[in-house]
Amino acid sequence: MHPFRAAVENRDADAIEALLAEDVVFTSPVAFKPYTGKAITAAILRGVLRVFEDFRYVREIANPDGRDHAFVFRAKVDGREIHGCDFLHFDEEGRIDDFTVMVRPLSAAQAMSEAMGAQFEQISREAAGD
Repeated sequence: MHPFRAAVENRDADAIEALLAEDVVFTSPVAFKPYTGKAITAAILRGVLRVFEDFRYVREIANPDGRDHAFVFRAKVDGREIHGCDFLHFDEEGRIDDFTVMVRPLSAAQAMSEAMGAQFEQISREAAGD
């Protein structure tokens, strides 16, 4: 099993953070502008661990050199079934330097946006090291 998948499925926030490059770019399915940097990305992913229920990966797709992966997932947010995909690119050191998430359907994306919005004060504090 891929180390990222194992870390997420074990809900191991420290292991997830260890896989992030310092300059990782995180593109959210509900925010227009990407977030840059390990601290904010790790904080957002901890927030996701708090709001996603029954999270599970259902498929993993990788290119032959192993630097690009797609992890298809299902979860629930506020009782709504959400389907999504994490698209990851790994740098030469094996760290995630590009992380894009896409989700569907719209009603679940809206529920996720609301749930994550409620987390954002805590996310901002965590990213600042407070």
